[in-house]
Amino acid sequence: MKQQRKVMISCAVTGSIHTPSMSAHLPVTPHEIAESAIGAARAGAAVLHLHARRPEDGFPSQDPGLFREIVQEIRASCDAILNFTTGGSPIMSLEERLAPALELKPELASLNMGSMNFGLFPMLKRDWHFAHEWERPFIEKSRELVFRNTFADIERILKQCGANGTRFEFECYDTSHLYNLAHFVDRGLVKGPIFVQNVFGILGGIGTHPEDVMHMKRTADRLFGDDLVWSVLSAGKTQTTNITMAALMGGNVRVGLEDSLWDGPGRLAESNAAQVVRIRGILEGLSMKIATPDDARALLALRGERTAA
Repeated sequence: MKQQRKVMISCAVTGSIHTPSMSAHLPVTPHEIAESAIGAARAGAAVLHLHARRPEDGFPSQDPGLFREIVQEIRASCDAILNFTTGGSPIMSLEERLAPALELKPELASLNMGSMNFGLFPMLKRDWHFAHEWERPFIEKSRELVFRNTFADIERILKQCGANGTRFEFECYDTSHLYNLAHFVDRGLVKGPIFVQNVFGILGGIGTHPEDVMHMKRTADRLFGDDLVWSVLSAGKTQTTNITMAALMGGNVRVGLEDSLWDGPGRLAESNAAQVVRIRGILEGLSMKIATPDDARALLALRGERTAA
């Protein structure tokens, strides 16, 4: 009898997309981030995607010391896969973005697969009250921002992080990013299994229509075949609908407060765990099994946990 496929749930615990004043539930300090990550893991997330913030005001930070604090607390409580960002924030240098992954050597790191306009400013259509001076200008500035991820940048990340045994979650915001990834596969710098995280709903990338989801899946299948491990995240209100669609198409899913602050129309999610519980309930209601961290390690051919923390 053919073994039932297990769906891998990733959770993006915190990130640079949202600012602290947008939700009182967004974790900021290393302890808050770790605590929220542990809750998501206990709810069923096999992979925890991690950013850090300055504790005093929530500004995005790639300080390896903050990552170290987060990792130590998570590792004391759970064995979920830790997935460090190498994207950090579009305003950071590549050296800043790489610092935590190079110092702490996680088994998994994200890697953005192309330069792009990265428009956060539509979020200002809602009447947010910002507590910190940096928040509104940070979002408004995205009107004139290009998120740099050149071929040279990508190659550097692949080689330097790969030398430490780190494998990658390839974040692909549009069809061109899949072809960029195929370029590195053809050069032998990326080997399967190829963990593609298709990102929907960021202005500057592909949209959130179901046809967009199907188009990205068809393209990824054609380019990577049996080496593909496909996953989907969808920003904002389309999070649940599009990742459910992806799971029905044979994919894996990502939730988390980095991608969406919501847990239903007009209702802020009180935790990352709440979003994991929601999607897990949907998947199990569709008779799908949920992957454990060990299942996910096997699926992604990870080395096992040896984060230098």
